[in-house]
Amino acid sequence: MPSTRSITEFLPLFDGPDAPFLLDVREPDEFAEWAIPGAINIPLGQLPQRTADVPSDRSIVVICAKGSRAMSGATLLQDQGFDAVVMEGGMSQWGATYDEVTVTLGGATVTQVRRRGKGCLSYVIAAGDRAVVIDPSLDADRYVAIARASGANITHIFDTHLHADHVSGGRRLRELTGATLMLNSSDPFHYDYTPVTDGIRIELAEGVHVQVEALRAPGHTEGSTVYRLGDAALFTGDTLFLESVGRPDLADQAEPFARALYRTLHERVLPLADDILVLPAHWGQDVPVRFGELLTKRLGELRPVLPALALPEEEFVAWAVRSVTDRPPNYLDIVRYNSGDLELTLEEIHEKELGPNRCAIA
Repeated sequence: MPSTRSITEFLPLFDGPDAPFLLDVREPDEFAEWAIPGAINIPLGQLPQRTADVPSDRSIVVICAKGSRAMSGATLLQDQGFDAVVMEGGMSQWGATYDEVTVTLGGATVTQVRRRGKGCLSYVIAAGDRAVVIDPSLDADRYVAIARASGANITHIFDTHLHADHVSGGRRLRELTGATLMLNSSDPFHYDYTPVTDGIRIELAEGVHVQVEALRAPGHTEGSTVYRLGDAALFTGDTLFLESVGRPDLADQAEPFARALYRTLHERVLPLADDILVLPAHWGQDVPVRFGELLTKRLGELRPVLPALALPEEEFVAWAVRSVTDRPPNYLDIVRYNSGDLELTLEEIHEKELGPNRCAIA
């Protein structure tokens, strides 16, 4: 019987010469909806006739939704002499797979936490004995461990906006740490928190002058906020991505949200210096992610390659509005949970989060 291995064992190999061949045996519609970058789709029912499409000189990692079809596919391949293993937990596990990159920026230690299967990015910013977290996912223990590794305790937690595609870990992290949870009251949060005010600054280390500054940035949602680490980095949430800009999040308010997003980009973001690093809350499937490398670009690199940033307002609004669709049903429940209006079990959360993010304008 083929062995099962965790996807975390393979992540460091993805970009190197020993990268495994990722064989996804789900049906084509499942694969088209959500897949691991670089995976090749051969449905299980076609695999007996298509083994010639599988390389014999590489290790094979077989993937399905949760593991049962992958086990059948790996067994078939092993019987024909292939080196095949099963990815433990399938795409369900891929949705909960993380890696981290830590760098020094603006006098602070910044750790980018990448939730690989969701395209979600969150951040721990530490200096001295204090740390703040931006856009935490539900795995709260991970952020505590990262802060402690820098010799810091988490004092503040921020969400850049009311998330729709994944569950925020802000409340869970507050329970675990006692940190102050700061949110923009222009989004409908129905539980206790400390409101973010435009321009508020959180000093991390006395004498180091590392500050995290909030800048109100409506557009993706009414309460969207970007956070700035001095002149070094801008944590843009779903306002500006590396491949596009944020999608207006409500179909029935698409035009006013698109106008607000245009003003945010042109009045709050684009006037900043070219060398400031853009650190978003998501990345799309076309953005390459390399193990051990920070996922970021400088603002000056984005100006010439994102056509939306050069559009006049009316063209920008028309372009953005054309992209907007109603939220999927699972997004509606995630919004209600993140707002404090719905209780979900961990199993229900896991099921509703499955799938890619759809926060950027394609």
